[in-house]
Amino acid sequence: MIPNRSSEPIAGSTTAEDLLIQVAQGQAEAFAQLYDLLAPRVYGLVRRLLRDEAQSEEVTQEIFVEAWQYAARFDPHRSSAATWLLTIAHRRAVDRIRSSQASRDRDLKIGMQNFQASYEGVEEHIVLLDESHRMIKAMGELSEAQRDAIHLAYFNGLTHVEIADHLKLPVGTVKTRIRDGMKKLRDLMGVA
Repeated sequence: MIPNRSSEPIAGSTTAEDLLIQVAQGQAEAFAQLYDLLAPRVYGLVRRLLRDEAQSEEVTQEIFVEAWQYAARFDPHRSSAATWLLTIAHRRAVDRIRSSQASRDRDLKIGMQNFQASYEGVEEHIVLLDESHRMIKAMGELSEAQRDAIHLAYFNGLTHVEIADHLKLPVGTVKTRIRDGMKKLRDLMGVA
């Protein structure tokens, strides 16, 4: 779907959350502003995961297309717009990695003329999908402070010092939030 450019001004659109809500209403100007605001962070995360510039640009485009299509699913009471978009970005980048790996595996099997059916890939995919759902649910059980610190560290790739600067907190507090959050995640996920 191609966005309809609205001539109405985007009043009070100072936050990414406001912009994303307006995107859900089909406001192309809000989408453009959201893109300008968050594209560098999204691209940075994708680039760190994929390491290939061309693929990173392509995946970033796909992420924003998905954001346009599914903006109505965003719930500002559950997460920030940046977290919502970075979660989509992480998922898309991991999907691309898996797809690339699957393609390499497929080429290798054909090259070796090993045409026997294999269910290992399907089983692994199902297990990973189940783990992803469990992780998302477990993240929801963390305090907002723990969740934010973990997202900044593991999804945005920030260092403890960068997180402390971003949250305007002492580094020790950031480390404690991440450590306590990870411990709680391990407990919730049943990891020893």
